[in-house]
Amino acid sequence: MKGLDTSILIRYLTQDDPVQSPRANEIVDQRLSSEAPGFVSLVTIAEVAWVLRSRYKATGQEIAIAVERILSCDSLEVQNEQQVYEAMLALKAGEGTFADALICALGSWAGCSSILTFDSSSRLPHFEVV
Repeated sequence: MKGLDTSILIRYLTQDDPVQSPRANEIVDQRLSSEAPGFVSLVTIAEVAWVLRSRYKATGQEIAIAVERILSCDSLEVQNEQQVYEAMLALKAGEGTFADALICALGSWAGCSSILTFDSSSRLPHFEVV
């Protein structure tokens, strides 16, 4: 198994670089497979969402579509796939940022009754403003 960095996934998703995007396509679509997938860590998936939002000015819906595309790719294995999926659904529902939704989903997975925060703008159900 090979791990994938954010730069590979960003080029694969955005198709905005004439040299690197075709190389990213070749890696994800040809070099990797369901038998020998590429590993996408939680840090990488969170960074993908951050780069799409900050650099590409992507909306929550656009980021959710990108995450869903990664999740549906047979040649990629996403760490904590179920929690990433839950975060993507929360993002689609407009319940906060992808990072906050992922924190919430991972907290639930770990058995947390709530996620303590100072951020009063969070609309996620398990966040508890203190």
